[in-house]
Amino acid sequence: ATTIKYQIPEGGIVTLKIYDILGSEVTTLVDDFKNEGKYETTFDASSLASGVYLYRLKVNDFVNTKKMIFLK
Repeated sequence: ATTIKYQIPEGGIVTLKIYDILGSEVTTLVDDFKNEGKYETTFDASSLASGVYLYRLKVNDFVNTKKMIFLK
């Protein structure tokens, strides 16, 4: 499993989703209210093919997308 760490600047509904390189949603890791602070979540990618994936963190009007490479 992969650990994804993130920090949110203000409380709100947090969504953390994984997408494949074509933009199709793979899974939602977080969809919950969180207070301001640092968090981490685990992502079990064992059923996925090796490749490039994106993860998008959204809190209120804040959106951040980052790339990760998964190799088996």
